[in-house]
Amino acid sequence: MITRRKLGFSTKNRCVGVYVLDNESGRVETVASHHVLLATGGCGKVYLYTTNPSIATGDGVAMAYRAGVPVANMEFIQFHPTCLFHPKAKSFLISEAVRGEGGILRNAAGNAFMKGVHPLESLAPRDIVARAIDAEIKRSGAECVYLDITHKSREFLQDRFPAIYAKCLECGIDMALQPIPVVPAAHYQCGGVMTTPEGRTELPGLWAVGEVACTGLHGANRLASNSLLEALVVAHRAANAVTQEKTPAPQKTLPPWESGLAQDPDELVVIYHNWREIRQLMWDYVGIVRTTKRLRRAASRLHSLSEEVRDYYWNCKMSCDLIELRNLVLVASLIVDSALSRRESRGLHFTLDYPHPDSSEPPSDTVLRPG
Repeated sequence: MITRRKLGFSTKNRCVGVYVLDNESGRVETVASHHVLLATGGCGKVYLYTTNPSIATGDGVAMAYRAGVPVANMEFIQFHPTCLFHPKAKSFLISEAVRGEGGILRNAAGNAFMKGVHPLESLAPRDIVARAIDAEIKRSGAECVYLDITHKSREFLQDRFPAIYAKCLECGIDMALQPIPVVPAAHYQCGGVMTTPEGRTELPGLWAVGEVACTGLHGANRLASNSLLEALVVAHRAANAVTQEKTPAPQKTLPPWESGLAQDPDELVVIYHNWREIRQLMWDYVGIVRTTKRLRRAASRLHSLSEEVRDYYWNCKMSCDLIELRNLVLVASLIVDSALSRRESRGLHFTLDYPHPDSSEPPSDTVLRPG
């Protein structure tokens, strides 16, 4: 992100363009623009298990925060209860419709462990089911639990869930005969870059829409259809607002990206190791159920990792993996800092140290402003 302040102007800060990595050539190109709109999606890849695609590394949140824009409610990460647990399908979602058609969650011993957890048992809300699965996995030491719908006929399952049936069969699982191994997975980022309902951020010239933005449409929990409002309605409003806004005076020629003495990375294993460590750390310490002790441990290690990544970033030539690692460690830190600052359990943020909502005052946003 290129801003007037980064260019040395002390007043009237504004986003005036971006530096863009060309993956084919390896060059960093300079793109000037009166308006920059972030539509980069969420940050699911910050966790070990996620339903998100590999590009969901929180790039937009990290870019905006480094440009001086506040972010809000990053502690509210929705975990989908049932992601297929299989090395060939790390991000494949098993729809809640399977439970809606009578699928029962069982542990490795075959027991329906949702009995006694919630009156709706396996049909309980997402956050409750995800917490129950997490507790069962931690209690038993198992890698996953199982979603059992073997009481339905093969014909019914093939007709009702053709894609899920085919994917499971591809992985050697016949869901008509075998329960499906599942784990909870990071699914949706409810917080993000603070915007107005038109997608406008506090930095003139910078806009954000979709999952990257915190528009106020999601609270402490997510309703799936609200993501359509974020992606479609807010984007439409942003487009209208941009066309109606008075265009500022053109910025003088922007400086090119300076690589300096950066060298080709000679130890790519460092990037991949840090990437894996962040995702494992976030899953273990900042997952579905949290404690202050675990969050502080995560914060401490992420601080060290941030220093390592910063040194690597400024001394090596740009690559997609390095850029995403830099963004990933920052977004992980924002999630941890947000979670530490909310001393209650509300919606998708559940901590054993503060298991109840704070009812002494109206719920407030967790806002982090760049120092």
